[in-house]
Amino acid sequence: MLILKTVAEVKNFIKNVKEADKTIGFVPTMGYFHKGHLALMKCSKEQCDVTVVSIYVNPMQFGANEDFKSYPKDLERDAELAEQAGVDVLFVPEDKEIYPEGFNTKVEVGEDLTKKLCGIRRPGHFTGVTTVVLKLFNIVKPDYAYFGEKDIQQLLVIKRMVRDLNLDVEIVPVKTMREADGLAMSSRNAYLNPDERKAAAVLYRSLLKAKKAWEEGERSAEKLCDIARDELLCEPLAKVEYVEIYSYPDLKPLDEVKGAAVLALAVRIGKARLIDNVILGVEK
Repeated sequence: MLILKTVAEVKNFIKNVKEADKTIGFVPTMGYFHKGHLALMKCSKEQCDVTVVSIYVNPMQFGANEDFKSYPKDLERDAELAEQAGVDVLFVPEDKEIYPEGFNTKVEVGEDLTKKLCGIRRPGHFTGVTTVVLKLFNIVKPDYAYFGEKDIQQLLVIKRMVRDLNLDVEIVPVKTMREADGLAMSSRNAYLNPDERKAAAVLYRSLLKAKKAWEEGERSAEKLCDIARDELLCEPLAKVEYVEIYSYPDLKPLDEVKGAAVLALAVRIGKARLIDNVILGVEK
């Protein structure tokens, strides 16, 4: 496995791959790998000739009071896991490679997707995401790029950017990987102490309770959200940020769930801000 640190190195590698007419799969990450990341890499390995993974904790997508400086990092461990997964290139750029001096361009997807859920609570977050992802796409030139469904709003925003800008990359969604108790795997789970980790199981439990009500015929969006929220409020350590439901995949407000919908939530437990979702009305 190659570990490359500059844009020029990656572009030179990609040029040779393209000349050999090989397909490229790309997994953009912020590192501190878990089984969810490894699942993305596995999908790429199965579908593509060459797999490139990036590790970059992108400052543009963090707010002033968020965890940019404390975000967990372990490059040595990540490199070992990536190599074991069969990754061909690990791209680990410094800030100056991604945002050189004088950088002053941003990429924004419209408010219909970004001004709700995490986009309301984290102003500027998705502008940071789309800007860095477009830059990475232009550097790596992948045929396929892999994103987890845990970050469902991010996935939909990236897909819209790709569609609107006619990018030559196919976005491949990958199912959320979960711990035995249902907690969605996330690098931020590392912030949880043992009591908080136990409490965090309430996220998925609340989603399943609402999903069960939907399966039994409940169609009121408000009632489904209330079912999930009430379950969350039974856990004293859980500080609910939002529980909301929208049509899927266009994220339009709903009163009644008559077609595909996504029930999404964000909860703070200790230092960790955790998100999760379930999709209703779509065969998974």
